[in-house]
Amino acid sequence: MVVVLTFSFTVMFMFLLWSNMAYFVISHLSCPPTHPPDWIPVYPEDVDLMQFAENLEHLEADYFLWGALGYGLDEIAPELVMGGPPPIGAMKANLDHLTQQIIAEFGYQEVGHLRVLKSTVGGFPRPLMDLSAFNFAKLFDEAFGYHLVPPFDPYRDSLSYMLGSYVIPYMGLVGYVGTNPFINGYKTKRLLAGLLGVESGQDAVIRMYLYERAKEMVHPYNYTVAEFTIRISELRNHLAICGIKDEGIIVPPELGAENRTCSNVLSANYNSLSYARTPAEILRVVYNTGNEHKPGGFFPEGANGRIGREFLQKP
Repeated sequence: MVVVLTFSFTVMFMFLLWSNMAYFVISHLSCPPTHPPDWIPVYPEDVDLMQFAENLEHLEADYFLWGALGYGLDEIAPELVMGGPPPIGAMKANLDHLTQQIIAEFGYQEVGHLRVLKSTVGGFPRPLMDLSAFNFAKLFDEAFGYHLVPPFDPYRDSLSYMLGSYVIPYMGLVGYVGTNPFINGYKTKRLLAGLLGVESGQDAVIRMYLYERAKEMVHPYNYTVAEFTIRISELRNHLAICGIKDEGIIVPPELGAENRTCSNVLSANYNSLSYARTPAEILRVVYNTGNEHKPGGFFPEGANGRIGREFLQKP
């Protein structure tokens, strides 16, 4: 009996060993490396450009985490904060169940983005960020050209929060598109592509959420959801200076896909390619000053990293 069991065990062990070896060999042949072996993973010139993106990833992470959960990066992944100050005015939003699930997922995604960015190209302490309702109110007042009454509050309800979300992830999307031509390392190229894919997805979800409600009035204002997106996009184009690279969810036909649609679920150029922005353009927008050398808006003390700090040192 013992001999039979030992023999059976041996046969099973050899079968499993052979199966694992065969799987390894087949997998190795079917899934080769995605880059030539002599390529460089991270070029020195990649580092500053990819680190610059950490400013926006920090902004998104704490905005989404606080909005959905009522706490942020300090509790979820304190090691990624690296001693940076807590955000100003961040708070839990009054979200319905579906919106809360979407935003919580976005928040956790941003934690992953920060982790992989900092482990690949290094990082810096989280910059001081202003996520207060007061700061959002100033931004929306500027978009409409007068003081909204009552002041816009992204934490008021789900629709208001998604309008506040419309303001942020898109800047990361166009920033990654603008950075892409300057990245050389295979590891940083793959990193950028992966980040861009998810940032684009987040922006698409937000835009679709708002597009479905395009004609709905935003309580308590006498403006539709579509009008809110148009005003914010116009403001960002104005602040960034460099032409139309931002579009609301409804556009005139000359800006629609193939000039044949007024719907604009995705913001894209004449050839339906994503727009690109430089770090300077992005800072002009997120500072809400139209000047990459003058901090304000979401970053009262300016962005961190070599690129952000160098702009602050210039007149």
